[in-house]
Amino acid sequence: MNRIRILGIDPGSRVTGFGVIDSDGLRSTLVESGCIRLDDGDFATRLGRIYAGLRGVLERLGPAEVAVEQVFVAHNAQSALKLGHARGAAICAAVMAGLPVYEYTPRAVKQAVVGTGGADKTQVQHMVRRLLAIDAELAADAADALAVALSHAHGRTARALLARQPARAGR
Repeated sequence: MNRIRILGIDPGSRVTGFGVIDSDGLRSTLVESGCIRLDDGDFATRLGRIYAGLRGVLERLGPAEVAVEQVFVAHNAQSALKLGHARGAAICAAVMAGLPVYEYTPRAVKQAVVGTGGADKTQVQHMVRRLLAIDAELAADAADALAVALSHAHGRTARALLARQPARAGR
């Protein structure tokens, strides 16, 4: 497979993590990661800052595909709604840039990166650092975004391999 640049996004109404990798499906390298930290301004302004911040990342780093973590079911409905709005702002930034968007559940991301869907944040951070050969500490939200990008890279490889397999009769 050819190398592709992937932007992973871990949306949040207070902190949105992003991570950009280059990957051929077998080997991935870090391009850049970080967090868009939002203050206590009104909610609409915070959504605009998520959109603008991610548009800047898209323009500066030029990914070909975007992977976003799906909303998990929160105990607090208001928090889930705010998280959904943050996801919407992130997805709009990618769509307006003309990029395809792929969505992954938190459990699928953990399964792809750590090997178990029940992994905790420290396990995700550790595996992201190992897979991308990062020596420095990573912010949790940036590590989660990189995990989403890695999950997408691994999924692309699996889909490409499956597409090459001839159909089997009798099953």
